[in-house]
Amino acid sequence: MGETHVDVTIRNPAEPNRCWEGRFLVDTGATDSQVARGHLEAIGLRPVGSREYLLADGRVSRAEVAVAQLEFEGTVTGGAVIFGEDGAEPLLGLTALESTGFDVDPVDGRLKQTRRLRL
Repeated sequence: MGETHVDVTIRNPAEPNRCWEGRFLVDTGATDSQVARGHLEAIGLRPVGSREYLLADGRVSRAEVAVAQLEFEGTVTGGAVIFGEDGAEPLLGLTALESTGFDVDPVDGRLKQTRRLRL
């Protein structure tokens, strides 16, 4: 299966008119989404803390995070967004996908909406 990309708008929840739009790589192996620091700072987002992340090569990395609104495929959710290095590829992580009810279709590599469970 190839890569899956989707257009995403990141909004500052305190000032929703401040946003950044980009083409994100859907990364089902990443918990949280990631955007380059400069884009997040440009829309007024500031770190609210930091988290440790296990990288694919087994290393542990600490990164600052903000809380943002993410909009894609006609859905809106809120979640943690990692302050990536400048030039980092935007990533759409698993928590954003799951909270909006999307999976990646393994046949065609596109996002598909699934039924969500209400507990």
